[in-house]
Amino acid sequence: MRFLNATMASVLLILSMASSANEGLLAIQHEWAEINYSELEGDDKVDALLALADKAESLVKLTPEGAESFIWLGIIQSTTAGAKGGLGALKYAKAAKKSFEKALRLDETALQGSAMTSLGVLYHKVPGWPIGFGSDKKAEMLLTKALSLNSDGIDPNFFYAEYLFDEREYDKAMKYLAKAQAAAPRPDRPLADKGRQKEVELLKQKVLAKMN
Repeated sequence: MRFLNATMASVLLILSMASSANEGLLAIQHEWAEINYSELEGDDKVDALLALADKAESLVKLTPEGAESFIWLGIIQSTTAGAKGGLGALKYAKAAKKSFEKALRLDETALQGSAMTSLGVLYHKVPGWPIGFGSDKKAEMLLTKALSLNSDGIDPNFFYAEYLFDEREYDKAMKYLAKAQAAAPRPDRPLADKGRQKEVELLKQKVLAKMN
């Protein structure tokens, strides 16, 4: 009986930790959307993201085998790189790269391939050698592989369209933007969906301007 009680206690502890991790992940997702799509700029935005990165680091320590935690740590780090800009952004981009690579080693299908999408975006946006690690070849490989896992998702379609726009493949970009606009809403991420759809529309207008 003592063995059974101890086993039950262990199971309940594991379930409690999993529930806490899921709640923490959802809270981080919501806070990231609030920061990313707010009017914060410059150092204020960087500081807010760095504070959020600390929370994500804590979640990684709580769930060191959870790919989802590493994905969100990487997303925050890459967003920080974008907010920082210039050469100062590179250290955050490199940190994000490590987080996404760790997530891929744990589970490349986690969050419908979000690590692939996000790492592909990094390879696309970071300068190439000798300044950074950027590579359009690796970017396209990762972005298309992410689409194979989540062909109807708003993020993989938007970011692949963005890549195609920069490659001047405007017809193809419009195809993926249409899929992004038609993506099903994510019930637990309304703010992120609203912000991303605005980005989709802005990119669509840029594509149309190039096509006309």
